[in-house]
Amino acid sequence: MGQLEDMAMFVRIVEAGSITKAAEQLNIAKSAVSRRLKELETRLGSQLISRTTRQSNLTQAGQHYYQQASSILSAVDTLNEQTSGAPTRIEGTLKMTAPLSFGLMHLNDVIDEYARQHPNLHFELDFSDRHVDLIEEGYELAIRIRELQDSSYQAKRLALIRYSLCASPDYLSRMGTPETIADLENHEFLQYGLGKTSSLELTDEEGKKHHHTIHAKIKATNGEFLVDLAVKGHGITFIPTFIAYQKLACGELTPILQQYQLPTINAYAVYPKNRFLSQRCRYLIDFIAERFGDDPYWDNF
Repeated sequence: MGQLEDMAMFVRIVEAGSITKAAEQLNIAKSAVSRRLKELETRLGSQLISRTTRQSNLTQAGQHYYQQASSILSAVDTLNEQTSGAPTRIEGTLKMTAPLSFGLMHLNDVIDEYARQHPNLHFELDFSDRHVDLIEEGYELAIRIRELQDSSYQAKRLALIRYSLCASPDYLSRMGTPETIADLENHEFLQYGLGKTSSLELTDEEGKKHHHTIHAKIKATNGEFLVDLAVKGHGITFIPTFIAYQKLACGELTPILQQYQLPTINAYAVYPKNRFLSQRCRYLIDFIAERFGDDPYWDNF
């Protein structure tokens, strides 16, 4: 193996958290990873990872080597890309996770087109609303729809996520259409999440914020389920437009209290800080951001 391959192997060990997990992610024997790490340390004349029967920790030299190796791998990748006169060859396996509804509703066409452009690329896609530890589970990339707080990750903004407060025409005909925030007290709500209470924030035309506490009739952890129940007339729901846009476009759901502005959040591409980010991953992030952005197609209903 060459020095760049050894660097990449060492970076994978550090980011996976152990030799065992790195071997699983690389699909090679643990003994082979251990041997290559030992050979690298021998060649460098310095211990990079302090290993005991219970844990492994980076030495000071290992921390320095990891930081520099990550930078070098990224620089080599960029240099090859800029220098090569041939089209960039995107290959390998891209392991990615995304929220269930967003993935199923909006990533199909993106992945289809990207896969056609790069036929040598393989995908492992986890569409789930569970929290995924990217480093622990060996994912290169996650799409997350929330404001980010974890400083161990880097992020690139992909799209603006808007919400709709809506109900079915049948429900509004039976229960009346709310004209003011106070009118919401007389209505049933369908709540995303299983929390005891949920607060709805609306901003009026003068910029004043108003809050309404929701006491839900039905709670669920899946937005598509709530949209379906809203269409069936079970109540008002506060839901991202990327989930409800088709029902809003065809009139099966009707927005209410449109004189108020609803909160927005962002969709981000998230990846571990200081990790060597592959071309396949960087290109896909840019590919998604270009297609969605601040005026995504699902808001043009």
